[in-house]
Amino acid sequence: MSIESYNPYTGRTLRRFTAFSWAKTERILGQAHRAAAAWQATSFGHRAGILRAAAALLRERQDDLARLMALEMGKPVTDGRAEVLKCAACCEFYAEHAEGFLADEIIETDAHRSFISHQPLGVVLAIMPWNFPFWQVVRFAAPALMAGNVGLLKHASNVPQCALALEKIFHDAGLPPACFRTLLIGSDLVEKLLTDDRVRAATLTGSEAAGASVAAIAGAQIKKTVLELGGSDAFIVLADADVALAAKTAAQARMINTGQSCIAAKRFIVEKPVIREFITQLKTHLLAMRSGDPLDEATQYGPLARPDLADELTQQVADSVGQGAKIELHGGQAKPGTALFRPMILTNIKPGQRAYAEEFFGPVALVLEAKNADDAVRLANDSRFGLGASIWTQDVQKGEALARQVESGAVFVNGLVKSMPELPFGGVKKSGYGRELSYLGIREFVNQKSIWIGKEVVQKAKTE
Repeated sequence: MSIESYNPYTGRTLRRFTAFSWAKTERILGQAHRAAAAWQATSFGHRAGILRAAAALLRERQDDLARLMALEMGKPVTDGRAEVLKCAACCEFYAEHAEGFLADEIIETDAHRSFISHQPLGVVLAIMPWNFPFWQVVRFAAPALMAGNVGLLKHASNVPQCALALEKIFHDAGLPPACFRTLLIGSDLVEKLLTDDRVRAATLTGSEAAGASVAAIAGAQIKKTVLELGGSDAFIVLADADVALAAKTAAQARMINTGQSCIAAKRFIVEKPVIREFITQLKTHLLAMRSGDPLDEATQYGPLARPDLADELTQQVADSVGQGAKIELHGGQAKPGTALFRPMILTNIKPGQRAYAEEFFGPVALVLEAKNADDAVRLANDSRFGLGASIWTQDVQKGEALARQVESGAVFVNGLVKSMPELPFGGVKKSGYGRELSYLGIREFVNQKSIWIGKEVVQKAKTE
């Protein structure tokens, strides 16, 4: 079996890698398991030094890494650089805060002293997607490594060069090689890894189907998992919103990574009095965005990562139109089998349509009409997903009250939904469970151990 690095803009294969055999994979797992004991014995200061060195290397190599993303999955180089710099900031965040996040927490009980300690689990398997090939990995790896765990990365098969480049950064920063390894394997070996007792936990960012499969296998092994799955984020625009600002931000939010983002805004739920104004302005902003070669500094959005993804999105649109949705902005795929997909707007989105129920992983904006604020929240929550959402209103108190009612892992009022090291990231419902980032993220893969020390033992020790 081979793993291909493929350029979606040119349609050319860049490199081919021979997939690891199980024997090689198992050997690497054994090395990681042995390295875990030594790594967890290191100090926070030692780990922080390595993470800071990794951050420095990310900044130093940002142009090369952005070029790799452009070549392997079509991300414009300007966006790629921003992703790499975000990774560097995440490494520095956990280098600075991990020790405090994992400090013993004193709990008052009947004991002489009792507290919660946080101790690493060991080998954590990360199954990661292609859409943010560095950020998705670093937001798992930085906290996991700082907590004293070691990581094995099974990256998406279309970004092998990105996966190897990140492995090299950690190694060049001084991390013992066995503490972070990229596994160039197919999905066929994932179950073997998950059922091996040396893998103590797993984290996956990906599709519902992949998440369900990993959760089922890990569950049978009584093994901790964190799942960040799909999203069909609501972007609620109330009648009192600054429509011009909302529409401008909506275009940016829909076009993040050419629409290939779990937290890209996808469902635009707009109160009736301002819906026509919003659509007109959204259309203007989307039409103004420039597509082209991802290596060109002027390019604002590139192709989708693979032609089959564009084919699937085209089918979702066609089916939805057949079910009653209306095309407000024509765009889409020029011809089947090509990866470029221009922005589209669909309106008249109703229950029973694919556009109402499914995640559209590409630059298609779905506009729904709401009667009022309560109806907007109802529409937002009438989804099996619950990852992120935003609310646009000039009444901030009202925005906060509505944000508490929206069923999602994050709600941004008058702002574009984004992930950042300071705030926890994750979803509810079919968008998954568990949290990445913030202090919650670093505590996912630790043993939160209660330690109770009795008074009698202390008194006896003093008399001897």
